[in-house]
Parts: sequence; structure tokens; C-alpha cells
Amino acid sequence: MQNKLTKILALLVLVFSTNSCDDYLDITKEGEQSSENFFNGQQDYEDALLGVYDLLGTNYLSHIIGEIASDNALCGGERPDDVVDWQQIDDMIHTPDNSSLRSVWQFMYGGISRANYIVEFQDKVDFARKQELLAENLFLRSYYYFTLVKFFGDVPLVVDKRVSVSESQGLERTPKADVYAQIQADLTTAVANLSWDASQPGRVTKGAALALLGKIYLYDEKYDEAATAFQQVIASNKYELETDFSTIFLNNNENNKESVFEIQYSIGVEGASYDFLQGSEGNVSAGFMSPRFTGDKSNWAPYDDGNTFSTPVQSLVDLYVAEDTRLNPTIFNMEAYVTANPAVTFDTRNEYTGYYNHKYMVYQESNLGDPRITHGNNYRAIRYSDVLLMAAEANLMATAQKNDPQDLLDQVRDRAFGDENHRVPANIDNILLERRLELAGEGDRFFDQVRTGKTITIPGFQNDKNEVFPIPRLEIELAGNRWCQNKGYATSTCSTN
Repeated sequence: MQNKLTKILALLVLVFSTNSCDDYLDITKEGEQSSENFFNGQQDYEDALLGVYDLLGTNYLSHIIGEIASDNALCGGERPDDVVDWQQIDDMIHTPDNSSLRSVWQFMYGGISRANYIVEFQDKVDFARKQELLAENLFLRSYYYFTLVKFFGDVPLVVDKRVSVSESQGLERTPKADVYAQIQADLTTAVANLSWDASQPGRVTKGAALALLGKIYLYDEKYDEAATAFQQVIASNKYELETDFSTIFLNNNENNKESVFEIQYSIGVEGASYDFLQGSEGNVSAGFMSPRFTGDKSNWAPYDDGNTFSTPVQSLVDLYVAEDTRLNPTIFNMEAYVTANPAVTFDTRNEYTGYYNHKYMVYQESNLGDPRITHGNNYRAIRYSDVLLMAAEANLMATAQKNDPQDLLDQVRDRAFGDENHRVPANIDNILLERRLELAGEGDRFFDQVRTGKTITIPGFQNDKNEVFPIPRLEIELAGNRWCQNKGYATSTCSTN
């Protein structure tokens, strides 16, 4: 392992994996290693844990969908039929046959299955780092379950073992409240066994677990518990805001002092292709969201070529006042860039707005693969400014405040403007607006709108339907057609309509 947390594909048996519930045949010759005799020492557990971390790389779907499903961005792309799954989500006409939504389901259950593999054999071998390793594993499983609940609501909950094909066909969907209760308990256990300091960049820490726990409490409307979790992160003094907002997302500023949890990416070509994006070691979403430059590549420097998805809309840009230093680092203004660099040429492509996601633009790197799918910039999954704003919201709603909401909001505003002259009252509308301005382009917007009921500005959004996405049709069929589809998406008599 080098500076980053290196990802490997561990030897794992996956039922809810990238093959979902497809059949699996495990035949080993005498003396060969199998899934049943894999864990024989600490290194085996470490390798298996890296396999659990590996599925974080598929976060690109959550990142892109969280923006285009919201009022922040249009789908974009090269043509109106480019990645139809995303175009449908942007237009709120997605169905249970949307393959990108099924990929989210498969990827997250792939991570959960890998985590459960460790849990199933957690008592086989003892070693000094065991409790910390198991705590990292619980965090990762909680992260995957949280993503599933945000997307689909009630989902099957399995926590103590891998599930055979026959067993998977008997599983029921677990109520969202019960899934939240389980991952809140898991994260509480993880917090007790994690260190504040990561042994290497990308490892889960106590601060990351507390921040994720607080976020899940916030989604679950347990505001007092959320405020308590966030207070511990703040009181730790392990994190602080970067002074210059424009430096946060640069390649040379990964794992900075504002980063509470960061998904590690690296330049590489390990199995990566447009037909197998989950094989990329790079940040796929960055390349998909970058402009399509043309002509001499030297004229684009420092940027590289992209696929023009997730184009920010004018109404988002207009929310930033002139003094807000977050505008240019968040929104790449193509017209302004070309005016300043007349030699640059580009294609507008589908749903061109004149803007792109500057936080995750592709930069020119020493890249052996296609930079659009192997870009090495990390995804800042939880930033300290996010923690401050979530804490402000939680404390505003809590029965007993742990931190002053006004002070928390002021810290974020003061950094954005470089002074104390742009402070606003810490009411719920101002805090949520600040979240939009601070976190635009990072994939949280749609889920923030849903959890707060502020979906009226999402084009095509249907209340009492689009708050969740449909359960993939194939997953319902693989479960023996016993699950009811989410409301509004049903095509059979088994529904919650």
C-alpha cells in the first residue's frame, strides 16, 4: 500500500454482487483455497477488507444521479439518447427497467456481501488490529446500506452472513426505519473501536464514523442524536475549513484538513472500459461531467477532455452573489474561459448551458488510459463544511442544542466571503440554501431536497412517487415476484398503490 488506500479485488463469494442473485458454482480441488478456508491470518482479513473498500469506487453513479435528479443540473451528454438511463432520471420518467438504478442496487449489495463475508468469519482468527478492522467493515457496510435506503427506501437487510441463492429468494424488504436502526447501531459500535487518526489516507476514522452516523440520524429526523454526533466531530479539533475554497478539490490537495471521509482514486487502466466502468481505479464521474474540448490538447491545459454530462443550470449560478468565492471553483464558465483563452475550441453537445462542474473537472495527468474514466482525483465524500451545516440544521431542530447553529453557519459563510459582513440568520431556509451553495456538484442535492420536502423546483417531480427510485424489476423477479414495487412505479397487482 502506498500513500492512498490501494484497492484490490479480494477472493470473495458474492450473492448480492455485481451479478446480483445469479447462480454461483464453487468447485475447488483438494488442497486449493476456497471461501470457507480463506481466513487464516490477519493479512487475509486485511485483503478482504480492501475488497469491501473497493466498491466505494462505484460511487460515480450516486454522484451523477444526485445532481441530475435535482434542480442543480441537466443530464447533458453527447446526444439526447446518450446514456438513456440518466436522461430518464433527469426527466423523472425512469422505470423499474432502468439499468443504472439496478447497478446502484448491485454495487451496494456487492459491498454489503463482501462486508458480510468478513462478519461471517470474524471469530475465526484473533489479531491485534481485529476490532479496528471490524469497525472499518461496519462503517463501509453502513455506507452501502445508507445509499440503498436513500435510493430505494425499504430494502432487504442481511447483516450476519452471506446469503445463498435459495435463501435470497426468501428475503423480504426490511422497513427503512429498521435499516436505519441497524446501521445506527453498527456505526455506534464502529465509533467505539476506531481511532481519530487514519493509519493511511482513505481509512475510516472515528470522525468519519461519527459524521456518517450524524448524517443518518439527520435523515431519520433524530435531531438530538444527530447534534450529539456532530458535536463530537467538532469538539475533536481534528478538522478545520480550508482557508481558500478554490483549493479543496485540486488533485494536489487530496485528503486535506477539511476532509472527513474521502474515497480514494488513482490513475490506472485496471480492467476499465465503458462496458465495465466498475473496473476503473479512477474517478469515473469526473470525466463524465467535464467539457468536450476539441483541437490542440495543449490549448486546454490544465484541463482534459470529458463527456459533458451534468451541466449546471443558470438558476443555480444565479444564486451566487458576486462576492461569493465559491462560484468559480464550483461552476466552470465555458464562455468566460474561451474569452480568456481564444485558442480553446469545444463542442457544446446536448443540453449545453455554458457551465460545467468545476469541482470535478478532469485535469491532464500522466495517464495510460482514457482520462474520462481513469481520472485520479478523489471524491470528497464528507467535508467538514458539510458537517458544520448538518450540525447547524440538527441543532436548530433539536430539543437541546449541543452547538450554536448561528456560529456553525457563520463559519461556512465567513470562509465563502472572506469576511464577517455576509452573515445571515441561522434559520432552516438559510441553512438549506447554504448547503446548496456549498455542496453544489457533489451529489447531495437531490437527497437533501427529498428529505426536507423541498422538491417543487425539480422539473417533472411527482410527489408521493419520486421520493424514491423504483426497485429494479429483475431484482423483484429474482426474489420470486414477492416484493411490492415502490409506489407509483408498479405494473402489477402487487404494489403499494
